Amino acid sequence: MSVLAANSHVLYREIHQRDQHQQLWSGGNFLFQPKTFGLIPFDHRNRDYRKISRRDLKVEAFWPDLSRPSVVEMEPINDCDQLDQILSHAQELSHPVLIEWMASWCRKCIYLKPKLEKLAAEFDTKMKFYYVDVNKVPQALVKRGNISKMPTIQLWKDGEMKEEVIGGHKAWLVIEEVRQMIQKFV
Repeated sequence: MSVLAANSHVLYREIHQRDQHQQLWSGGNFLFQPKTFGLIPFDHRNRDYRKISRRDLKVEAFWPDLSRPSVVEMEPINDCDQLDQILSHAQELSHPVLIEWMASWCRKCIYLKPKLEKLAAEFDTKMKFYYVDVNKVPQALVKRGNISKMPTIQLWKDGEMKEEVIGGHKAWLVIEEVRQMIQKFV
């Protein structure tokens, strides 16, 4: 069971109120047993059933999952040779590659990049994310990508461009389109 709460006090209060009805609830690691005086959580990982303090419950409820990154920084592509190396390496691993074609003067491009970096964290082991600043690279690279509008997000697999999203609208819509595009090829 997952509970979204504004803060840990709200989470504790909600669990406490629910358990006042004398229900027995078993979660992933804890057993909450209601008593007349309140909530007593027990740790199932440790067989001696030690009591867990309210502070420890708050910490475990809101501690971020540090086993996976929350953001993966996109790497720049600077020329055609580097693009060829990236595509050949991805082809060997049979992984797709996502490339954002952007410009430093494009507000939507700049706004979209951190959101794509968060999306890159979701697919960290399955694919790589790159960006190309069209003002800082040779025009041969821009022509190779067949770029006419920015931001353009392209998915490349097996050395060729498979699908693209042109992101001139709201960032959350673009991210959803990109997520759907990725799920087709991953």
